Amino acid sequence: MNPLTIKQANLFGTVAVLMGGASAEREISLLSGNAVFEALKRLNIDAVNIEVSENPIPALVGQKIDRVFNIIHGRGGEDGILQSVLELMKIPYTGSGIMASALTMDKLRTKLCWQGYGLSTPKWFVLKNEGDIETCIKELDFPVIVKPSKEGSSIGMSKANNKDELKRALVVALKYQCDVFAEAWVKGEEYTVAVINGEALPVVRFETPNEFYDFEAKYNSNSTKYHSPCGLSEQQENELKVLALKACNVVGVEGWGRVDLFIDESNIAQLIEVNTVPGMTDHSLVPMAAKANGIEFDELVWRILESSINE
Repeated sequence: MNPLTIKQANLFGTVAVLMGGASAEREISLLSGNAVFEALKRLNIDAVNIEVSENPIPALVGQKIDRVFNIIHGRGGEDGILQSVLELMKIPYTGSGIMASALTMDKLRTKLCWQGYGLSTPKWFVLKNEGDIETCIKELDFPVIVKPSKEGSSIGMSKANNKDELKRALVVALKYQCDVFAEAWVKGEEYTVAVINGEALPVVRFETPNEFYDFEAKYNSNSTKYHSPCGLSEQQENELKVLALKACNVVGVEGWGRVDLFIDESNIAQLIEVNTVPGMTDHSLVPMAAKANGIEFDELVWRILESSINE
């Protein structure tokens, strides 16, 4: 990767690690935030950890900080709201800006942008209520995966193999008070590509005995397998890296992020989603990809923090 931009810890000033939030991903954010905070301390960076609840403003008012390492996953931290607050307060922060954060938090709008640019993403159908079930079945058939459009960590997602399962999946997803869509099930290998400051890290392939890479498989299971090298040829892996960078550029992602995708049975890469505040726990994919590139956790944190310098 490119050499480090910042050579001295004191040049970052005082860094606030914002963690927690009020989304369904709060507990994961706390784990990620504490891991990042400990890394900053090991790096001799002046850091303070700030646990945020629903409103970030009270947590920030009166704090003497020079920049923010944002590790709040999900709505309220990854969707442009926190970014707007920090912009108004003129506090530099890690990761993407307001527009990209808001856009990529919405899986539906992200897919529309990718489709408009000619990038492949699985076919989908928006489900507003049970009255849309029959049309969805005609459009997509089975199996499908049902998703709330503005949740991360596979929260609220369910696979449906028949009409009754589709109805139940819709009920679950509607609880999250956002658009819900069914997405055609992709048969193939699942991959992820981490992007740090405009460079793609080694591709990671993962597999789980679960129906899909759900919350349990991501954070709790020891049966999920991760592969890097990912098993692709050098050319194929480079093609996925280029695709991931393009997918990020289309929606304006900056600083860091992680693109999830499949290679289907026709050998076509299908983009699934992009995360602008990925996990940084001991089960997380970005640290795995960095390690495969010879970058240990502390250096990874430093490199992500560098992205705040350009805000």
